[in-house]
Amino acid sequence: MTTRPQPATVRIPELAEIIEAAERIAPYVEQSPVLELPLGLPGKRILIKDEGQNQAGAFKLRGALNAVMSRARSEISNGVCTVSSGNMAYAVATAARNAGVPMAAYMYAHAPQSKMDGVRANGGEVRVVSDETYWSYALGHSAPDTDWAYIYPVTDQAVITGHASIGLEIARQVPDVDLILTPYGAGGLTTGAASALHRLNHKAEVVAIEADVATPVTAALRAKQPVTVPMKRSFVKAIGAPTVIEGVWRATQELVHRSSVVTLAQTTSAMRLLFDKAKIVTEGASATSLAAAIHDPTLTGTILCVLSGRNIDAADYATVLQGGIPE
Repeated sequence: MTTRPQPATVRIPELAEIIEAAERIAPYVEQSPVLELPLGLPGKRILIKDEGQNQAGAFKLRGALNAVMSRARSEISNGVCTVSSGNMAYAVATAARNAGVPMAAYMYAHAPQSKMDGVRANGGEVRVVSDETYWSYALGHSAPDTDWAYIYPVTDQAVITGHASIGLEIARQVPDVDLILTPYGAGGLTTGAASALHRLNHKAEVVAIEADVATPVTAALRAKQPVTVPMKRSFVKAIGAPTVIEGVWRATQELVHRSSVVTLAQTTSAMRLLFDKAKIVTEGASATSLAAAIHDPTLTGTILCVLSGRNIDAADYATVLQGGIPE
């Protein structure tokens, strides 16, 4: 049986839907904390919101839980599956364990070992596919042939609505925030957070952050349409793609009008700073938000940096702490 087709595009969820999702996932996801980093940078008050402190170590548990828990039991009883380079796989495995159903993740062979281990530790199955197949699934060009419920990590409406719960938290925790910096991978975190703030009529601007190894949303915002960009493989695996995913682009374009790009050196420096100043472990993608806050002079005011996750291989993290940039 072929998996059901995913919707062509996601819509901006209504406020009532976001509140319902937040209530649905609340038993499994505690509100993530907000801390201030007193860095003494002129014109910048920098706050961090650490999404790595949940069961799956990343913000994606929000969308994964909402997608699994909102489905009819009959739909997920055979099992649930997803495609992911790591964090969504880990998150869906965690959600499936909480729901008591089987789970499988389609991942490429060079996905971070820590994330593969996280899937298996939660009872999930890792199904390794070629890079070509992975990107076909990830960009929504095709889907696995299975009778399990397929949770597409980007244009599944329940995923985006679950991710939007972070925007509700931010509005409560930091009502005077000016800028919210979010690492931009597939677009779920950025678009989800921006959706909630849009529905709340909040003044804060959400900024998409990318590493310079792949900048599809920066290019798309400039061109006002999806374009293909060069992509270099790096240790920053949770963000970066050859293009934005068209199914989420329409919402992103409506809600997000600004991006910032950081280097790998700036990213690893931010990772070390987070450990030194706050004893927070982050993966590369997660630290790009803080790197942008520090290094982009156009970002000023009260800035909240969302730290998207902490799932990094031990060897890579050791290299970062020693002052290097992992391969």
